Amino acid sequence: MSFKKLNQHLLERLEFLSISEPTPFQKKSIPVIKSGANVYCTAPKESGKTTTLILTTLQKLKCKAEGNAPRAVVVVENKEKVLELYDTFFEYTKYTDVRLYASYKELHIDIQKSEIFEGIDILITTPTTLHKLFLLNGVSTSQLKICSIDDGDFLIQKSDYTAMITVAQSIMKCQYVIYSEKMHPKLERFEDFFMERSTHVKA
Repeated sequence: MSFKKLNQHLLERLEFLSISEPTPFQKKSIPVIKSGANVYCTAPKESGKTTTLILTTLQKLKCKAEGNAPRAVVVVENKEKVLELYDTFFEYTKYTDVRLYASYKELHIDIQKSEIFEGIDILITTPTTLHKLFLLNGVSTSQLKICSIDDGDFLIQKSDYTAMITVAQSIMKCQYVIYSEKMHPKLERFEDFFMERSTHVKA
């Protein structure tokens, strides 16, 4: 398998970034994620997990803006990871009208609410900040299609773990994909809350 079945814009960006062939992990994971299933993706560093997350998210959104409420949420550990992933995503959303938004604790919540209200497609945030936005009606999940968690090993921390469960209970329905290096028992317990009938892809 090559990257052939992806949106044309993504194929052009991959070519520009000199990425010609998927990694073994990407060959296994991309078709499963594209099917719409809830997926646990476990693979070591440098397996292409973050690129997979970006490609499958943008594929789901057809690489275009639509509506005002976010259609994708990406959850990471902290502000540093939010900004890093924002920059990486931007390499793939260049020359599209897809609206990315970086959300983190250090940015005043009222600023976040007003900027999100103006309309975004992809929200990149942390579990606790997302939870706070939910409590303050700062983000709508009415259009949400996919929620991905990058480097999800951090979720074994109690505050992030609890926030993620609480957030998921506020979301009516969407696809969940968790990327991590290992399958922790705590991550497995998400099956009781929002990872129903999930598939596990290992590299």
